[in-house]
Amino acid sequence: MELKSLHKDAIQGALAKAERYRLLHEPWQSESICQDVLRIDPENEQALVTLILALTDQFDKGLADGSKQAREILPRLHSEYDRAYYAGIISERQAKAQLDQGGRANGVIAYHWLREAMSYYEKAEAIRLPGNDDAIIRWNTCARILMRDPKLVREAEERVEQLME
Repeated sequence: MELKSLHKDAIQGALAKAERYRLLHEPWQSESICQDVLRIDPENEQALVTLILALTDQFDKGLADGSKQAREILPRLHSEYDRAYYAGIISERQAKAQLDQGGRANGVIAYHWLREAMSYYEKAEAIRLPGNDDAIIRWNTCARILMRDPKLVREAEERVEQLME
């Protein structure tokens, strides 16, 4: 089956719909719209970002290659800040999906993803524009998750010790 193409004049309206579908918890619809936009405007920053967010919205649904797909989009983002910030978002959302699954092993994996997210947010913070504290806000969120559940840290440290023995 051959997909139909959007008209260039419809891009802004389509992107508004993509955002609306994300807010309605229909990320698969948002993902599809972003793919339609990117077929005719491959460098559209808003479509790239919304696609990353739509893919990460589906992590809790077990989207097997969603993380890989989202990470493949990162190099297409125009700014170094955005690449670091959205890499952090991807890692943070992977951590939350792991935590939602429960279990000790998932806690250890979630700890890894949270620490990775925090590292990306620190990179973004270092190159942010004045007045943009988004990376700090996200870093603090990850830190609060770790502080709220200290066993995440303890289990991760125990696991590292076991692997080193």
